[in-house]
Amino acid sequence: MSERSGPLLRWLWADYLRPHRRTLTFAILLMMIEGSMLGVLSRMIQPMFDTVFLQGDQNALWWVGLGILMIFCVRAVSSAGQRILLTRVNQKAAAEMRSTLLQHLMRLDSGYHQINPPGALIERVQGDVTLINTTWAGLLTAVGRDLIAVIVLFSVALSVDWRWTAVALIGIPFLVLPSLLAQAYVRKRSSAARELAGRMSTRLDEVFHGINPIKLNALEAYQADRYDKLSQDRVTSEVKAATGQATVPALVDIMTGVGFLGVMIYGGGEIIAGTKTVGEFMSFFTAMSLAFEPLRRLGLMSGQWQIAAASIMRVRSVLAETPTLVSPASPKPAPAQAPKISFDDVHLTYGELPVLNGASFVADAGKTTALVGASGAGKSTVFNVLTRLVDPASGTVAIDGTPVAQMGLAELRGLFSVVAQDAALFDDTVRDNILLGREDVSDAALKDVLDAAHVSDFLNQLDAGLDSPAGPRGSNLSGGQRQRVAIARALLRNTPILLLDEATSALDTKSEAVVQSALERLSTGRTTLVIAHRLSTVRNADKIIVMDKGRVVDAGTHDTLIAREGLYADLHRLQFSEGTQG
Repeated sequence: MSERSGPLLRWLWADYLRPHRRTLTFAILLMMIEGSMLGVLSRMIQPMFDTVFLQGDQNALWWVGLGILMIFCVRAVSSAGQRILLTRVNQKAAAEMRSTLLQHLMRLDSGYHQINPPGALIERVQGDVTLINTTWAGLLTAVGRDLIAVIVLFSVALSVDWRWTAVALIGIPFLVLPSLLAQAYVRKRSSAARELAGRMSTRLDEVFHGINPIKLNALEAYQADRYDKLSQDRVTSEVKAATGQATVPALVDIMTGVGFLGVMIYGGGEIIAGTKTVGEFMSFFTAMSLAFEPLRRLGLMSGQWQIAAASIMRVRSVLAETPTLVSPASPKPAPAQAPKISFDDVHLTYGELPVLNGASFVADAGKTTALVGASGAGKSTVFNVLTRLVDPASGTVAIDGTPVAQMGLAELRGLFSVVAQDAALFDDTVRDNILLGREDVSDAALKDVLDAAHVSDFLNQLDAGLDSPAGPRGSNLSGGQRQRVAIARALLRNTPILLLDEATSALDTKSEAVVQSALERLSTGRTTLVIAHRLSTVRNADKIIVMDKGRVVDAGTHDTLIAREGLYADLHRLQFSEGTQG
């Protein structure tokens, strides 16, 4: 192993294996017993040949036979026990590592997820963690069982004749340099293979989430070809890694063969001369033969560790990322009632692109405020800044006079319910998509929100009613049904602020009317911010904020803004001329 292996092993032990140290200690003890039985077996070979076969001792026949039977029984029990214990720890450690990774990834800023595709992150949580835990378990087995077996077997060989042992091991020094070179090569190729695995997961994620556009545009062959190219690159990397990984065991085979040749020539002469017995040679030969396989596994493990080390470094690189959007040390309390929202000269830039350019406005408490403007005007960014998915470069965003940066993140985001154009439903039942893990909701309270959101209107159309599966991303429901489920979720959440992001823009006229009715009920008594391209959906808003290029250029009621003949009136006329107003 390389010099960098020490810190990686210490991290693995300190963070995930230390809590299971008692179980691991007992498992290692069983491994040592299992490994040492090979040495005991090889030692029994000498009396079996010299005393039983050559001298014909009947009494020795029984005790040697029963002794060998006991060796195999002890080996069987210790082998089964250590495998069960190791599997238990392995699975628990893997679950803890995946859970830690997932929780950490969910805490990282949205910007991190914008530059790291979901497929690559899934591969870190699933593929890399599986590889790490498979390898440390194999490494522990190699140390606890195989290394002990090799030590005991060599001890038996040395007890028979140290000169024979020295001859058998004459080629070992020639393994050191090739082994170090192979380890470095394996780690490099394994890192490339893990990166390719992440890219393949990303490609699959994109294909399965975009299956309908792929079909409509006849892109099946194109997407398959892109995936095939990644697959071939991964095959190349994996084969190269396997080549380096197999080098050390192959060299062990060759050096062992050289050693056996030397022992046959040197030791055979002593047996022919009568200075050594056949039993001694068979005991030595058995010990060295039995040591051959654990030696190969130990040589193979060095390469396997390099593969795991690449995955550990990938996992640790994720855990080393720290969120910049965190709660303050002494957070201020969040308001309990529908609050006033204010933006004061807020600036925000994505890279070199200004998104908010001195935006200032006030959304009155308990009122509905609409944000309108062309695409790219900064409307959605207002929502992101308000909920602290991103912090502005300058300016102040406040809720009831308290800057949002001075509130705890959980308390701040607990103020909002969001209903967006693409309702975020999970591959679970309709009930679970509304409750979202809550267990304190009575049947009566649930029925109230189902009725208010018009979910009850379509439940009888579903095979299992409320317990029907929503499907991946709500695919078993229509657009209007998904929106109504999202509204029921928001009603149950019962927060003082409501954010509506194009909540009806993708619906047909009938569904829009039903959803709009539910939204109006949901908005009652709440401070509501609405993003809309269809100006007809916000003409009754208490205030309309007109945005352009990240700035607020006008504000007022629908009638006031129309009378001013400004940007809002232009947008209104444009929608009339295109026949988009409903």
